[in-house]
Amino acid sequence: MKIPLAFGKTGLTVNIPDRNLLKVLTMQGAVTLENPERRLREALAAPIGSLPLADIARGKRNVVIVICDITRPVPNALILPPLLETLEKSGIQRERITILVATGLHRPSSPDELMQMVGIEILKRYRIQDHHARALGEQRHLGETQGGTPVYIDRTYCDADLKITTGFIEPHLMAGFSGGRKMIAPGCAGELTIKALHSPKFLEDPECREGSIERNPLHRELLEIAALAGHDFMVNVALDEKHRVTGIFAGDPILAHAEGVRFVKSAVRATVTKPADIVITTSAGYPLDLTYYQAVKGMTAALPIVREGGMLILAAECAEGLGSPEFTAMATQFSSLKEFVDSIMSNPVVIDQWQLEECAKAARKVDVVLVSPRIARESGKRLFVQTSASIDEALARGLWKFGQNATIAVIPKGPYTLVDVEPLTGQNASG
Repeated sequence: MKIPLAFGKTGLTVNIPDRNLLKVLTMQGAVTLENPERRLREALAAPIGSLPLADIARGKRNVVIVICDITRPVPNALILPPLLETLEKSGIQRERITILVATGLHRPSSPDELMQMVGIEILKRYRIQDHHARALGEQRHLGETQGGTPVYIDRTYCDADLKITTGFIEPHLMAGFSGGRKMIAPGCAGELTIKALHSPKFLEDPECREGSIERNPLHRELLEIAALAGHDFMVNVALDEKHRVTGIFAGDPILAHAEGVRFVKSAVRATVTKPADIVITTSAGYPLDLTYYQAVKGMTAALPIVREGGMLILAAECAEGLGSPEFTAMATQFSSLKEFVDSIMSNPVVIDQWQLEECAKAARKVDVVLVSPRIARESGKRLFVQTSASIDEALARGLWKFGQNATIAVIPKGPYTLVDVEPLTGQNASG
């Protein structure tokens, strides 16, 4: 069976023998909204657990609107115009509105990326600036959480009278689901805060994973930080596999996000009846697979359905290489997985170690093969996962190891699909 995979901007195809194919796991999906702009305007006027945005905005001196950077396919062209229009009609002057790009510790946005993110008209008419996590002078210290996390948040965000976040909700490898509180921290947090939130204290907790919210200690920490920084209103969307809007969740940041999580969880879940010997997955193509750093999300998302000791094949273009200089140096400096794990458990947190720690979680359970011609060529021998220049080559390794009858599951858009093993029971089990 030929199965298309999300890979870069062009995609690729894998051919799996029918005798081996356990299942192709895709989103269950939700109905695409027919008129998302109208639905958004309705949501701003009648939000979840909140007064209408126009009422909240009235009398405010200045506003910050937080948006995602280029690594997230958020439909800003849909979200921003009604949002900005509502604010201005409520008496807030255009020059008192700042659009803040929640870069976290990602690189700054390029002019072309800003154009892609917001469009020429908004780019020309509004103040748009990146968050700079490494610039301590641009952060405001808000104290510590009950758990001891130092809280540094962007001054522009903290100093605004009205704080609005936008974004979209999807499974997240550490926080359970993206969106809501996550736009403040790590999105607009300082380096010290981001390091603390990505330490083994949180990441080694088994509840810090895709789909886990209620018992996730990182989720609770992010909510506490958002409360310290202030969070007045949010507009999040749910998207299908083609990035079309299926849901809009606006209003109180806690209540609206919770409703969005329930909606997304039901829409993106896919299951198999038993773990597979080999799982082929992706990081959902561009822009999430621009770097290996981002592509790790596709790896961890697939882990629940790979059997212990099995093989996980991750196809990710990684057109910009491994990632930041810090991540590149760390990813290539250790001679073994054990050496890396011993290091992070006994030393202070350094930038970007967390994504390699997520990779280590996978490598401790299964054989990981990264399919990325660029990484295989430039860095393959220095990583503690295997690399391959093609899916066929990686699959051949798996079939050689597990036999020609090995079971294979395929996740065409890894991070967007919440996968799990759900054995057949009762009547279904008996046929």
